Amino acid sequence: MAKLKLCVFISGRGSNLQSLIEACADDGYPAQIALVISNKAGIQGLERAKAAGIQTYVINIKDFNSPNSFDISMIEAIKSFNVDLICLAGYMRILSDNFVDHWHDRIVNIHPSLLPSFRGLDVQQRAIDAGVRFSGCTVHYVRRDMDTGPIILQAVVPVLNNDNAYTLTERILIQEHRIYPLAIKLIAQGRTTIKNERVLIDGATHPDSILINPEV
Repeated sequence: MAKLKLCVFISGRGSNLQSLIEACADDGYPAQIALVISNKAGIQGLERAKAAGIQTYVINIKDFNSPNSFDISMIEAIKSFNVDLICLAGYMRILSDNFVDHWHDRIVNIHPSLLPSFRGLDVQQRAIDAGVRFSGCTVHYVRRDMDTGPIILQAVVPVLNNDNAYTLTERILIQEHRIYPLAIKLIAQGRTTIKNERVLIDGATHPDSILINPEV
């Protein structure tokens, strides 16, 4: 069975990219990274891709006369690699409506909160400031509005009394590295179905325990 071909979009150090690289290194994993695209040159994520022998492109909107020409350039680059799925992994640029529509149900993102709560930036500090007892991360299909779309997987971590944005971010990141490769695996295996903007996962089971934070 042919492996699902991925294009990963990055803008920074590429830690989630690295988790996908490591997952794809397993012969039994049903996906492979065909291309990595960045909107910034000289970042660590590009070095990670090059070290893994993955083709990279830097496509910066500043180099184009219009957003439309930028979109066309990205679409053509992706098409030339026969990509099946686009994975946003810390890509810090909002995709145009035309691009999202063109790749409808073929773009996924990982976000460091339990969506739909805390969309956007600075989410860990906002979660702490709001006094929530749990935070986490979400893998979801991408829609036009930022950080929206059918949710595939979520992982939950407790917010601790002594947490700051850094400590909470690092604890969530561990879970990001677990659930992003798992979500891609489920898609590649054909186990995800979107029905009424909700993701149904074939053969999925659910936790049978309840978490309470703090425990008193």
